[in-house]
Amino acid sequence: MNGFYEFQFYLFSLLAIASALLFVTRKNPVPAALWLVNVMFALAGLYVMLDAPFVGVIQVLVYAGAIMVVFVFVVMLLNLGRGGVSDLRSLGARLGAGLVGLALLANLLVVQRQRFPRVDLAPATDNVVEAVAASLFTDYLVAFELTSLVLLVAVVGAVLLAKKRVRA
Repeated sequence: MNGFYEFQFYLFSLLAIASALLFVTRKNPVPAALWLVNVMFALAGLYVMLDAPFVGVIQVLVYAGAIMVVFVFVVMLLNLGRGGVSDLRSLGARLGAGLVGLALLANLLVVQRQRFPRVDLAPATDNVVEAVAASLFTDYLVAFELTSLVLLVAVVGAVLLAKKRVRA
């Protein structure tokens, strides 16, 4: 690994660890969910660096997208996100966020200006999506459908539990 890729690895790793620590230390569940989304994006960046772009995209779509939308929906449904002060109110937090944003922007500009040789850490495959889809919808179809049924029952149960009882 050359110095640029090593820097990228440490940057995404530090971002993931710091975001994970901020995730577990938040009292309000909504900012905690947003820090968890940040962890998922940092992990997706690491996957792309390890020459697994499909896994990186799935990380963003499934975890940072769908799972977090369901999590925030349940938090809002149960009304857990009330009160609390935003995490970015202090000057130090704003400066830290600005510095991280500038570092990522500078990193993006370096990547755009220079083309670095690709590091092959895993053997290249032609069609990963086809292999995953074929396996998912043939060998594991029953497990896939049962998982979707369990998730549906969980959402219906959450709605019924959160529903306020009205006296007649």
